[in-house]
Amino acid sequence: MATQERPIGFWLKLLDQLVDEQFGASFEEHGVTRRQWQMMNLLTNGPASEKELSDQLKPFFPAVEAGTSGELIEELAESGWVAVSDGQYSLTDLGTRSLENLRGAVERIRDQLTIDVSEEEYTALVSVMQRMAANLGWKDGPDTQDTPGM
Repeated sequence: MATQERPIGFWLKLLDQLVDEQFGASFEEHGVTRRQWQMMNLLTNGPASEKELSDQLKPFFPAVEAGTSGELIEELAESGWVAVSDGQYSLTDLGTRSLENLRGAVERIRDQLTIDVSEEEYTALVSVMQRMAANLGWKDGPDTQDTPGM
């Protein structure tokens, strides 16, 4: 089958797998997972409970086991990157600095991902994918708010 004849599902799954591999390798060097990085990004908006973090990450990690978020956020707390008070998690100064270091790695991956892709093409692709998701029932609302990062 010629490359251009492969269906959209093939390209979506392949791209997702390749992005996960790139992020996984890069974040492993920093001692965090992609999910933990996204949790830290969410905490830049202010303190949040474990449930709030889990709910906001569901679009990225729909098949994650119950309790996993708690384990991951506790690892961040043990590392001193996140503090907990009255069931609310927040970034520490160390966590904020660590997140800044991780953002450099993320920018390198994003730059690699978009080589030979114009800003207009990228914007158009995202717009088309949003419309396709809406065609299949996705609703944009408070439960599906954008999460910083990929």
